[in-house]
Amino acid sequence: MSLDSFNIIESTLREGEQFVGANFATDDKRRIADALDEFGVEYIELTSPLASPQSFEDACTIARRGLRAKVLTHIRCHLDDAQKALDTGVQGIDLVIGTSSYLRDFSHGMAMGQVIERAVEVLAWLRAQAPNLELRFSTEDSFRSEESDLFRVYLAVDQVGVNRFGIADTVGVATPLRVYQLVSSLRRLVKAGIEFHGHNDSGCAIANAYSALEAGATHIDTSVLGIGERNGITPLGGFVARMYATNRDLVKRKYKLKKLRRLEEMIANMVGIGIPFNNYITGVTAFTHKAGIHAKAILNQPETYEILNPRDFGLTRYISIAHKLTGWNAIKDRAEQLGLPLTDEQIRQVTAHVKALADQKKIDLNDVDELLYRWADGTEVTSEK
Repeated sequence: MSLDSFNIIESTLREGEQFVGANFATDDKRRIADALDEFGVEYIELTSPLASPQSFEDACTIARRGLRAKVLTHIRCHLDDAQKALDTGVQGIDLVIGTSSYLRDFSHGMAMGQVIERAVEVLAWLRAQAPNLELRFSTEDSFRSEESDLFRVYLAVDQVGVNRFGIADTVGVATPLRVYQLVSSLRRLVKAGIEFHGHNDSGCAIANAYSALEAGATHIDTSVLGIGERNGITPLGGFVARMYATNRDLVKRKYKLKKLRRLEEMIANMVGIGIPFNNYITGVTAFTHKAGIHAKAILNQPETYEILNPRDFGLTRYISIAHKLTGWNAIKDRAEQLGLPLTDEQIRQVTAHVKALADQKKIDLNDVDELLYRWADGTEVTSEK
């Protein structure tokens, strides 16, 4: 089952470099590669060595770094690119060629017959040069391509022999059902691995990645915080959250989850963005509970309202109590934190005052604490302050 044996191809150093705010220096790339390796991703994908002279040197540097993760580079389906990629010493090469009418008409200009001929030529040459090299062949803009065209090229490539086939939702147009249909159809035709690369233009990247695994995919492309072209691709943290919710023990064994927060903070600083408040796992509100009925249940059994355990990620939950929606159980818990010996009836009265005060103005935790201390000291409390 792919849900039990998936691999992450972490593309922050390839797709992520295409993010508008990314401009990674060589030292940045080393730090990112090391951090991703420490987190435990199975693959690290690098920008094409033909992108610039420094990109070639950086690929050579990362390839020689002795990482546990396999180092890949991503190139066009062209012999010159293939030769340059071999020269870097990477452990795998990811080839891509556009198969939609948009890309055939307005990008490389080849008919499908020519696409197939080119793919077979380059892959056969690479296989002859490096029999043990890990090869992936991907169809760019798969979900706007004719399915018959896709399978023609996949079957032709299968005769050459590749380790993985790539299905790319290049413009984020796919839906989970469509992903499932295409991946499962390919799964019935080939034995090689299947990689899914999904953009997030319409908000389906994580769901599409999960659906790909359900259909038989074996590898998922991610980037830290989802950075990439336009709105980026499947975010590493979001994908990890989805898989953790499916199989917690497996994900805890595979990845060092407590390193995720620092990894995301590092990338955010490098590309000049903030981590969204509602970011998967690491956003400031990810484990914040406010409604009184939620707080009561969380205090009794956190799993009542948490599918993710914050401790597994080195984080803590927060119960917000300074508002009109608060409940007496949450106020009682705060009193216990402060070591104040208040009865349940006193707690209920403090709660009523908190609600009344919050109806009048915005309050914070200091206001709640002041009320609790005044009740503990026996000072008379009114609803006005």
